Amino acid sequence: MQLDFRDAPPSDFIEAMRTRYDVEPDVDKVLTRRMERRSETHPSYLSIGSLTQHLTQMLEATLDAPFTISGSRWLSGGASKMQMRFSLDWTDPATGRRTDELVLRMEPTESLNPSSRQREFELLRAIGASVPVPQVFWVDADGTWFPEPTLIYAFSQGITKPPQKARMVTGIGTYYPPEYRKALGPQFVENLARIHRFPVTAEALPSFDVPEANSTEGALWQVNRGRRIWEEDRSEDIPLMDVAANWLTRNVPEVDTPSLVHGDYRAGNFLFDPDTKAFTAVLDWERSYVGDRHRDLAWTSSRILGMMDEDDREFLICGLVPQDEFFERYQEASGFSVDPDRMKWYQVLARYQQVQTTLGTAYRVVRLSKSHQNIVVARLESVAYMLAEELRRSLAEVC
Repeated sequence: MQLDFRDAPPSDFIEAMRTRYDVEPDVDKVLTRRMERRSETHPSYLSIGSLTQHLTQMLEATLDAPFTISGSRWLSGGASKMQMRFSLDWTDPATGRRTDELVLRMEPTESLNPSSRQREFELLRAIGASVPVPQVFWVDADGTWFPEPTLIYAFSQGITKPPQKARMVTGIGTYYPPEYRKALGPQFVENLARIHRFPVTAEALPSFDVPEANSTEGALWQVNRGRRIWEEDRSEDIPLMDVAANWLTRNVPEVDTPSLVHGDYRAGNFLFDPDTKAFTAVLDWERSYVGDRHRDLAWTSSRILGMMDEDDREFLICGLVPQDEFFERYQEASGFSVDPDRMKWYQVLARYQQVQTTLGTAYRVVRLSKSHQNIVVARLESVAYMLAEELRRSLAEVC
């Protein structure tokens, strides 16, 4: 394998990235940690027994009463985090003896989406009264007990797709028949509106930085995050990415009302009951931050995440809601307007981030065999150039 300094980044390169690209302190912490550890040898795969042993040690130090762990097994789905399901019989100081079905969610040696488990813990704990999410129990924010930062939360019942319907990796290309669209579409829009209406406070989300209203601060953090990760992970120069980054930096919009942004709101990242077709949980909040709601709208409406209807007449957002109807319903449900100019900017940003993830980070993770899901992550590279074409088209509309 040809040597690449990004495989073992020197300290001066790491510091240059930190200096050049201003991001939130917690984001900087996560990105710096992964770069400093990149050249170290860490197993990309852990056995169920090993992970259960780490869990046992953490609970022994955390709980005051005896407990029993049983039924540990891998939880399928997802390409960015290692997840283990297990049963815990324990004594909750508030409710007494109980048995819970839980999920252990741990960062792999290097993630497709480098992110903070502490932020995810805070967010899930805060937003549960507004949006259906798993109940959180514990977080090992810095990897004290586990090999990597880890979150433990309740297992949520439900499915991600209609039974017997084929699906591509990570929810891309999920087909919902009309009866499912009728039931799930309104909930899909309503829950996104609830996320954006959520009252963000420093008390509820202490690890999140809140940008000033009517400033470019929040948008710049996101541009810089994407540019930094691209520079840390890429394997080659791609002029399109340079053009996009330069245009984004020169045309940064103001954020009128800082909102909670899910970051990856789409098919595959929510569960629903197969009988009632009611949402049971919104999942995968790892990309979340406080910023401009248009970032979610631009990401969710990406062409690659949706499809045409059966008659090939209407484009369905995430296979669920016709595009015009989606934006109309969103504005009614949220009380927020959709600004066409900001939508164009965030469409370029979202496509840039998608290419950065698939052509930059996915490449580096697989090259160094840093994930337990290397094969799945490698498959994501196959859509990179389709995403690059979306990025080119988005730029052509504004340049």
